[in-house]
Amino acid sequence: MTIYRLPANTPRSFYRGEGRIGRFRGVRPADDPYYPEDWIASTTSRFGAAPAGLTTLPDGRSLAEAIATDPVWWLGERHVAEHGADPAILVKLLDAGERLPLHVHPDRRFAASHLASPYGKTEAWVIVSAEPGAAVHLGFARDVEPGELAGWVADQRIDRMLDATNRVPVRAGDAILCPAGLPHAIGAGVLMVEVQEPTDFSVLLEWAGFDVDGPAAGHLGLGYDQALACVDRSGWGGERLAELGRDRRQAADARPGVRRLFAELADEFFAAERLRPDPVSVLEPAYSVVVITAGAGTVECEHGEPVPVAAGDTLLVPYAAGRCTLRGDVSAVRCKAA
Repeated sequence: MTIYRLPANTPRSFYRGEGRIGRFRGVRPADDPYYPEDWIASTTSRFGAAPAGLTTLPDGRSLAEAIATDPVWWLGERHVAEHGADPAILVKLLDAGERLPLHVHPDRRFAASHLASPYGKTEAWVIVSAEPGAAVHLGFARDVEPGELAGWVADQRIDRMLDATNRVPVRAGDAILCPAGLPHAIGAGVLMVEVQEPTDFSVLLEWAGFDVDGPAAGHLGLGYDQALACVDRSGWGGERLAELGRDRRQAADARPGVRRLFAELADEFFAAERLRPDPVSVLEPAYSVVVITAGAGTVECEHGEPVPVAAGDTLLVPYAAGRCTLRGDVSAVRCKAA
């Protein structure tokens, strides 16, 4: 097998979904709503809860073990030279059945200093569906003093924290970058593809009303005095904020049926493409995750059998598949390392 069609991989969480992942995949949603994320082709485990989050391949091997056995087959020589046997990305489906708590992810400098990790958690979102009025909170709209933020968190002054953020409406098709350090919360009614650095580092600024012990588990084991140092407290005005969601100018040599997503700020961390065959989408050899968001078609690869695909499918494409093409009346999102 060269291209893997992966089943859902849903570690339990502390916020609720609304069954959108099951419906998107064409299966009955779970009765328990606390499985709102699908970690696709994951070699990353839940923070402090390994092996939760890790992907098992259809043949019973863990993906991490399979890659470690033959990293060049999976990732390619260039990737291995830069990252070793690490895919360097994590891709998820995320179903916000309720507004997520306001939280923040550390950047690489903070993670290297305090968490012994080369990765922080810059992430980006491709909105698959959004209910009318859906929105995200993204960054503070004004500068916030350290003591002010610490007081909001300690006293759980959620109203004040949210009032200080930018509320950004979202709709299907939007592509938004969320840099590490930026406080954010995903609003209810959203299903998205999320691509991120391969960690599960989150600092909770809000926990009241959620099934999580914020004072004990919300600060990555660092204590809030230290953890809050990772927060970008600067004000994000209109122009600066707009850069996170602007359409990317396409290169003159762009491959047919492929549109690069996210601002150039994302290029250090990962890449994502929207695939709409015209008449095909051409994919260069690369370890990647492909989420079929609408329609049906076929993926043909240089080394391997054609794979029929339909909305809701999630595919793991190793480097060894070679050059691939997507055909049909179909749309997809492809995510890969930088």
